[in-house]
Amino acid sequence: MYRTTRTNPRERAPDASSEELDQAQQSSAPSTQYRRSACRSGGAAKPGCELPVPTIPAGREWSDNEKTRWTELWESPQATQWDETATGTVALLVAYESMLLKGEGTAWIAQEARHASDALGLTPKAMAALGWAVEQSGGSHE
Repeated sequence: MYRTTRTNPRERAPDASSEELDQAQQSSAPSTQYRRSACRSGGAAKPGCELPVPTIPAGREWSDNEKTRWTELWESPQATQWDETATGTVALLVAYESMLLKGEGTAWIAQEARHASDALGLTPKAMAALGWAVEQSGGSHE
C-alpha cells in the first residue's frame, strides 16, 4: 500500500506560539469543501483512501481505455491530494495521452501533457516541487 505525504507549509519554528499557528491556519483555510479531504490528515494522505472516482466529464465520447486511465489516475496515491478542481486537468491529461499514444499528438500536445502531469504531481520532479513523497505502508520513502 502506498500513500502520498506532503510537507506542511504552516509548520513554524519552535519559537512560534500556538496562537500564531492557529491564525496562520485560519487565514490559509480553503473556502470550499474538498472532495478528498477525508483522505488527508495533517498534510499526509491516508493509505487506502477509497472515495468514489468522479464521473468523467461529458462533452466527448471516451473510449474504454480512456475510462480505465481516468480511474487509474483517480486511484493513484497522488489523487489523495487532489480536490474536485483537478477533474478538468485529469480529463485533459487522459485526452492528451490518448492522442499521443495513437500517434495523433503534436509537440504542443506532448508539452501540455507534461504540464498536466506536473500540475497533478505525477512526475518525480513535480512531487519534489510539491513536497510530496510516496511511502510504503511501512513508512519508507521511495
